[in-house]
Amino acid sequence: MTDDQYTSSADIPKPPLRGRLRDNSIYLLPNAFTLAALFAAFFAITQSMHGRYETAAIAVFISMLLDGMDGRVARWTNSQSAFGEQLDSLADMVSFGVAPALIAYKWQLFQFGKIGYSVAFIYCACAALRLALFNTLIGKVSKKWFIGI
Repeated sequence: MTDDQYTSSADIPKPPLRGRLRDNSIYLLPNAFTLAALFAAFFAITQSMHGRYETAAIAVFISMLLDGMDGRVARWTNSQSAFGEQLDSLADMVSFGVAPALIAYKWQLFQFGKIGYSVAFIYCACAALRLALFNTLIGKVSKKWFIGI
């Protein structure tokens, strides 16, 4: 055995603290925008439960604005991450799939019974399929083109 095999981790120089924090962290600022968008969607759902459909629609709109900002902030601060992409996708599912479907169901579609329930679910399922397709194409297709189903 050589002496190299017995070197301890204390002998290995560490990068400066600032570099370690940046390399090992989940970037807070863009993810804060994503979480704010998720909260707006959650708020929209709860408002529709109480029959406040205008407030719910405004909350979905706010969620849309915040969703547009999170990616820009991530690029601006050079803090894109795979974690951020996945968090954004999950928040988008709630904001643009679940929330609108539940708001529409609670507002009018419930009157049609199973048909209304099915219509709301089909919308939600299509949003999920579209986001799953988008996630599989991350890094393979230019983001300047809209990819639908």
